[in-house]
Amino acid sequence: MLQYDFEESVGYWVAMTAHDLRRALDTGLAREKITFRQWEVLALISLTGELSQGESAEHLGIEAPTLAGILARMERDGWLERNTCPLDGRKKRIRATPKAEAVWTRMVECCRRVRQQATDGVSAEDLARLKSTCEKIRENLGNPLSPFVEAQGASV
Repeated sequence: MLQYDFEESVGYWVAMTAHDLRRALDTGLAREKITFRQWEVLALISLTGELSQGESAEHLGIEAPTLAGILARMERDGWLERNTCPLDGRKKRIRATPKAEAVWTRMVECCRRVRQQATDGVSAEDLARLKSTCEKIRENLGNPLSPFVEAQGASV
């Protein structure tokens, strides 16, 4: 029998909470006809501005071919443009279009609704402690803050 003390596993607590947050966000974003991965791409662009596909894949923690498919669908739907980098013709840089900007406000509102639902009954002090604890865990693991942590309005 496989055994593990999940009641004491910080990784399990964090992973299951992240899973439930993502599922709730997926549901809300689906009503806006956007996937979680597409939202992540637009959130990254919102935070960092124009990036190359490779830089974007690295920031998002996904394989470049997976991102290429996501970007192709977003480009087809008119949400982003891919242009050749003027400094390196092998790179494609991505940027949001006005069409994406038009749906961005609805996506941010969706994120805020999920955040409100998730934090209902949780005090401001507990939320500050949670943020501080997560930052400390990431620091202990040698990971810098994710670009999404600092993005205002782009996170759940």
